[in-house]
Amino acid sequence: MLQSAKSNKRTMESADRAVGFLLSLLSLSIFSYYTFWVIALPLFYTDHFVHKYFLPREYAILIPVFAGVALICFLCMFIGYVMLKSKKKKA
Repeated sequence: MLQSAKSNKRTMESADRAVGFLLSLLSLSIFSYYTFWVIALPLFYTDHFVHKYFLPREYAILIPVFAGVALICFLCMFIGYVMLKSKKKKA
């Protein structure tokens, strides 16, 4: 019984490590893409082939704004849910 618990713990640790690595890789990729898009892309001529791999520059502002609004809405809903849930426990 003790052996299977240790084995299960190792499996969970390696799964957590793999998920953490993939999330870090995804975050680094998104950060690199966005940084190049916003900082380096304006330095290239508009007819350069690199521009076909990126969205129009207007989206460089719109995407983070919408993501921020969605995050704030989600946090407000979560806090409201927790407050309602804790209020029901007290009563």
